[in-house]
Amino acid sequence: MIQEMVALGFSHVELSHGIRISLVPGILKAVQDGIAQISSVHNFCPLPTGITTAAPNLFMPSSGDTREADQWLRHTKRTIDFAAQVGARVVVLHLGCVEFLWFSPGKKLRAKPPKQPGTEDAGDDSYKAVVDAALARMRKRMPVYWTRTKAGIESILAQASERGVKLGVENREKFEELPLDADFPEYLKSMSIPGVAGYWHDAGHAHIKEQLGVINHEQQLEANAANTLGFHIHDTDAKGRDHQPLGKGEIDFEMVSRFWKPEHLIVLEFSPRLTPEEIVASRQRVEELLSARFGE
Repeated sequence: MIQEMVALGFSHVELSHGIRISLVPGILKAVQDGIAQISSVHNFCPLPTGITTAAPNLFMPSSGDTREADQWLRHTKRTIDFAAQVGARVVVLHLGCVEFLWFSPGKKLRAKPPKQPGTEDAGDDSYKAVVDAALARMRKRMPVYWTRTKAGIESILAQASERGVKLGVENREKFEELPLDADFPEYLKSMSIPGVAGYWHDAGHAHIKEQLGVINHEQQLEANAANTLGFHIHDTDAKGRDHQPLGKGEIDFEMVSRFWKPEHLIVLEFSPRLTPEEIVASRQRVEELLSARFGE
């Protein structure tokens, strides 16, 4: 697996939430032999025993089930230890969601997208009212879920700090997932151990939220620029299908690249359906953007 990535022109890789435990010996050997370096690890990695498919939301810190919360803590700590073992700088995390028994506000948004996605007004006044009402429902229901999530993250800060691993809190594509996009800056500043956690920007997720009229992609990047650790880069088309090769969707990557800094991790996160040629072309496009940004 690692050798295949290197053959596509990559010297660093992110280990995803689809890494089965059976792959770990080969990964450790590849790292030991210097075949590639591990830039980042996505929780949960490796997958819990018996799980064989990608499962980043298998356990959630927001859950009211104490057994699930305990499992989230156990496997997240395991991921942090594994990240340190392979020399990764960042563990990318999902922070759970707000649960609705009936009439999820996100479902209503997805059923009636704005007339002008991605524009400043994102549609007519009636759609703005739908977005405002959805956000109000989220904020009314989220406190108990958000309290659990924050407690879970606080319980892993010391370990991450001791292991020299940063926690990348990823922006999410689903409306009900945490944190709310506007809450990232304040939340990251509130951590009891400063500098351990930061913002991880998924360009595809942000574009989906922009299509729904919930955020402005560029403004989201600007608001979190001081705390950004890295990026998941993939394109998203007009129907909200993400993890596409660069250039096959609508994302303005020149705009996104203006927020890149030399210390950031830039990770191409693609669908397994892509061809090697599409992956190489996307890698070359990112290299062009990096050259234009930094002159190298």
